[in-house]
Amino acid sequence: MGSHELKDILLVEDNSNDVELILMVFQKNRIANQVVVVRDGTMALEYLYREEEFALRKEGNPAVILLDLKTPRDEGLEVLRRVKSDARLKTIPVVILTSSLENRDLVEGYFLGANAYVVKPVHFREFVEVVSHLGIFWTRINEPPPEDGGERAQSQSK
Repeated sequence: MGSHELKDILLVEDNSNDVELILMVFQKNRIANQVVVVRDGTMALEYLYREEEFALRKEGNPAVILLDLKTPRDEGLEVLRRVKSDARLKTIPVVILTSSLENRDLVEGYFLGANAYVVKPVHFREFVEVVSHLGIFWTRINEPPPEDGGERAQSQSK
C-alpha cells in the first residue's frame, strides 16, 4: 500500500453545523485526509459502490466512515448493516455519530459491527480521542476496536 496517497474519510451527516464542527476538529488536529461529505445513507452507498455521481471517483475504500444514525433516506443502521455484510466493505472502520441516547441504537450499532460510538453534541476532546484512537486501526483495519472503547462510550450517554 503506497503511503503517498491518503484514503478519504466518508462523513455521512445531514446537519451542516455538525459537518462544520467535524471538519474543524480534523483541521485543528492536522488530519490531512480528504473528507467526502454525503447527506444521507443512499448517497453513502452510492459513494461506496461508485455509483451515480461517484461513478468516476478513485478506486478503493475510505479510511473510515463517520456515520450519523438519523439521516434522510436509508438510516445509518441500514448503511452499517449493508457495509458490514459486504465482503468488499466490511473491513472499513465505522464510527457512529448520533444524538440518540437510546440504548437500543448503541447495542444494535455494536451488534452490526460499529467500531466506535460517539454521542452528539460531540465534545471536542472526546471526539479527537476516539478518532486518534481509531487512527491505529486505519492502518491495520482488521483489528477490533480497543476493549475499553465500548464502556467509555456508554458511560457518556447516561
